[in-house]
Amino acid sequence: MTISTGSPWHGSMQEPAGGADLDARRAVEAYMLPSAEPVRLVDPEGRHVHNDTYPLPDGGALLSAYRELVVGRRVNDQANALVRQGRMAVYPSSHGQEACQVAAALCLGAGDWLFPTYRDTVAVLARGVDPIQALTLLRGDWHSGYDPYEHNVSIQATPLATQLLHAVGVAHAAKLRGENTVVLAMCGDGATSEGDFHEALNFAAVFHLPVVFFVQNNQYAISVPLSRQSVAPSLAHKAVGYGMPGERVDGNDLAALLAVLGKAVDRARDGGGPALVEAHTYRMQSHTNADDATRYRTDDEVAQWVPRDPLQRMRTYLSELKLLDGAVEEDIAGEAERVATALRDGLNAETQVDPEDLFRHVFSEQTSQLREQAAKLREELSREEPSAHGSGA
Repeated sequence: MTISTGSPWHGSMQEPAGGADLDARRAVEAYMLPSAEPVRLVDPEGRHVHNDTYPLPDGGALLSAYRELVVGRRVNDQANALVRQGRMAVYPSSHGQEACQVAAALCLGAGDWLFPTYRDTVAVLARGVDPIQALTLLRGDWHSGYDPYEHNVSIQATPLATQLLHAVGVAHAAKLRGENTVVLAMCGDGATSEGDFHEALNFAAVFHLPVVFFVQNNQYAISVPLSRQSVAPSLAHKAVGYGMPGERVDGNDLAALLAVLGKAVDRARDGGGPALVEAHTYRMQSHTNADDATRYRTDDEVAQWVPRDPLQRMRTYLSELKLLDGAVEEDIAGEAERVATALRDGLNAETQVDPEDLFRHVFSEQTSQLREQAAKLREELSREEPSAHGSGA
């Protein structure tokens, strides 16, 4: 049997009978296996943890990422308030997962592409998208709110795993064009149970595409715990079956996320092919405002994750380094509040609705049926209301 995937660790090698060939195969398999424990560089108490494979990002990079972390937490809180006020239709909070979101955006270059899920609003904002535009879709408007090509951010996807196929398509196109583009495709643990997940990873591996698949394992697919989805040692172990390396990382450790995702992106850009990164984190709040998480998990379980909060962890670490003091904290908090104020003002404003948009963007050329329906609507709208004035005496 001949194995040929085009990857740097697979040449074309015959099925090993033993000796050096068997050692080579074992080295290949070992390379693809994730770490025995999730990679951690800063522990929950804010102390540095040495790692031979992943160096700690410098203090300046961590401070910039922490700023995005604080803004992201404030956006989550403000969005939840806007839902309660009836100004947004739905909001899937990423409270507690913001480190994953921030690292996903910051590890990419300007020409790279990000493919987020419905829960990844903070990642979309960290990529540079205007906050009001980013929340337009969740407000219930008919369009996505932002131009994907302005910041190379795909539309947030509500269906599970469909964005992974789109991400692979963009990566394939970039490779065919000879572009130096890396695509980062985000998904949750629930999406790994979808057929689209398999198809995307298999295609990316076979065609050796520059894609990093980033799974935020927050322990629940709505109400279904991970134990009811997979009995694999970890979701990162699934990478081996596709012939790509997998890695596990502490999803509440901003430093480790930047290091692990950054290395995967650099490897993909250098021609190393796809990789699968699993972040171990937790969804602190309900799936959405329409979900009651108390029906399937206990308060004690949630409480165990409170001390692992990514924001508090990085605040402690940066304070110990003397990179974060009262003045810097005040400046960051002010920036976060300005974003929240802009969201309140922007989403409290009434939108101007054009009824003909119902027909304008269905096909590039309207069908006869659409033209007929649009004409009927115009006729109805043009009719004058019955006079509200009396006839007089």
